Amino acid sequence: MTKTKSPLIYFSITVIAIALLTLFGPEEKSLGSNVRIVYLHGAWVLAAEVAFIAAAIAGLLGLVLRREIFHTWSAALGRTGITFWLTYLPLSLLAMQTNWNGLFLAEPRFRLAIIFAVTGVLLQLGLWLFNISRLTSFANILYIITLRVVFATAQNVMHPPPSPIFNSGLWNVIIFFVGLNLLAWVAAYFLTRIFLSLKTSE
Repeated sequence: MTKTKSPLIYFSITVIAIALLTLFGPEEKSLGSNVRIVYLHGAWVLAAEVAFIAAAIAGLLGLVLRREIFHTWSAALGRTGITFWLTYLPLSLLAMQTNWNGLFLAEPRFRLAIIFAVTGVLLQLGLWLFNISRLTSFANILYIITLRVVFATAQNVMHPPPSPIFNSGLWNVIIFFVGLNLLAWVAAYFLTRIFLSLKTSE
């Protein structure tokens, strides 16, 4: 793989583009410019969940079709998901500090996010060490199902449903957030390509 085609370069460029776009995000009446970190942390955690879901789908295809390529993609997507999930946590803390002048570490969904971060890291390390394709795919399926079930029943304190952004009626905010999400998904894709290249070299 030549340097110009390295997914690491494209991943870095995409992350820089995300950072620049975030700086020019629309302000909000009560939170002002600090709302931009809320946009970013929202897009980042959604990218993590999309990667987890994609890992589960690839894993299911691998188990059903018995094709190794799908197991390989499941492993790479699982690693991408946990990377985005881990890096979403400091963004969440920054959003708390800048917008609410303090860290509400006891917030139910944030506590769960930490639990799933620790569990996810240990799980991905274990799967990497065992290096059993079918086990990796099955674990990735079980992980996202458990995550979604737990969060669906979690108490909402600082994350009131339904989505404040998509129910705001502010089309500039909605379009900006969708664009930020799409860029985060592109970054997740390139990160997955990086993990794929590492997987093939193992």
